[in-house]
Amino acid sequence: MPEQLDKSTKYKGYSLCTVCSQYAGVQQRWFVVESEERKQADLKALLQNIDKSLNRKNQSLKNLESKKFACEADAISAAEDFSKTLKYHSLNGLNIVAKPHYKSKGRPRSGDEISHYTYYIKATLGENEAAIKIYQNQAGRFILATNLLDEIDEIDEKKWTPELVLQEYKAQQTTENGFHFLKDPLFFASRIFLKSTKRIMALAMIMTLALMVYSLGQLKLREALEKAKSTLPNQKGKPTAKPTLRWIFQCFQSVHLVFINGIESSIKLTDRQKLILQFFGSSCHQYYFLS
Repeated sequence: MPEQLDKSTKYKGYSLCTVCSQYAGVQQRWFVVESEERKQADLKALLQNIDKSLNRKNQSLKNLESKKFACEADAISAAEDFSKTLKYHSLNGLNIVAKPHYKSKGRPRSGDEISHYTYYIKATLGENEAAIKIYQNQAGRFILATNLLDEIDEIDEKKWTPELVLQEYKAQQTTENGFHFLKDPLFFASRIFLKSTKRIMALAMIMTLALMVYSLGQLKLREALEKAKSTLPNQKGKPTAKPTLRWIFQCFQSVHLVFINGIESSIKLTDRQKLILQFFGSSCHQYYFLS
């Protein structure tokens, strides 16, 4: 991956670099994109990961140093195996210490015969600057790929510059958030197993329609809040003009329907539920006996 990327003039905080690649037998154009905001977050997370890794590996090294080996070759092999597990660090000052054992018990005296040796590892951990540099270069970067090898699309004659590809990618964030909503464990979609292609297509259609209704409901709620210049409390109790409909659903998980003499009489609502319903239409109010 290139270390230096050209600054994008259209999108402040982004840098771009175009490279050619081939994936799955398909010739493609890859755009390496670097986000300055994402880079700072990734670098901060990298420092935290390095510190956590050092603490874990120091403990592992301490355990390894307390282990005895029958020969020097076994100790060296164990040190090499441990070194392969290091991601951000390297094994420095490796030394194999031989400890003699005597035939007679107790403190050895001059002239006592040595029966055998055991071997111990002594080393320290230091940062592997070359390895860390690779992760630093990757910070804030992601790849956008297209099979349009020429900037000019022959069909619509649109010039697919790196900046335009980035623009199209950023425009998909709302769509991606929608599909993230569908995958939420709250809706148990992952527990549904369908083998028939027709049933899979039918489920996908139903989920897409559900997402459309969800998105429209969320849009209408936010528009009503904006028109009224009002807010609703979020999960933390702080006011927000852009609540998610998922949170609104959670607010209505405990609605009590009251029956008198076997007839639906009223619905018991909390103050928060009554506040939320003010920003929905009259058709919604009918379900809660508010109109």
